[in-house]
Amino acid sequence: MGNRGCLHDEERRVKKAWARTPWVTCALKFKDRHRAVMSPGQYTELFFLDEATALAAGHRPCVTCRRAEYEAFKTLWMAANPDLAARSGGKITEIDKLLHAERVDAQRNKRTWSARLGDLPDGSMVVFPGTRDPWLVWGGAVQAWTPKGYTSRKSMPAATEVAVLTPPSVVKTLAQGYRPAVHPSAGAVSG
Repeated sequence: MGNRGCLHDEERRVKKAWARTPWVTCALKFKDRHRAVMSPGQYTELFFLDEATALAAGHRPCVTCRRAEYEAFKTLWMAANPDLAARSGGKITEIDKLLHAERVDAQRNKRTWSARLGDLPDGSMVVFPGTRDPWLVWGGAVQAWTPKGYTSRKSMPAATEVAVLTPPSVVKTLAQGYRPAVHPSAGAVSG
């Protein structure tokens, strides 16, 4: 589940794409906490297929309900991005600002960037030129993303140019060894 702050009004209509720069992924179950979805004045629950999808959207693990994942992500992010780490001073509030600059442009549109498929680690999400359909890089191939799971797997030449949905510093974090949770269908998909 994702959290970008309160995005909805009193009638549960989503009015904005984000309300704060920390975009986090939370556990669906944490201690004995229970919430009514889209409670007035509370954060808007965003539901993702899996963590790889949330990372592609620009989210990072929550420090409260996903402490171990947060610690691993932050440590690997700092190691993978030494120039950005120096600018952040190791403060998560500064890392969140840097992530925000990577995920949206000045017009508030989703940022993407180009890369060769063979240069991307598992957990990266991409789209192929001329399409809008997202694919997960996983296990030496790409797998088609749908809201219900991954549906097909195919191998592509390493030199294939793609638009990368996952922010650059997060891709470096994945390459450094952060392993996102993926939907079980990613392991069940065959070519």
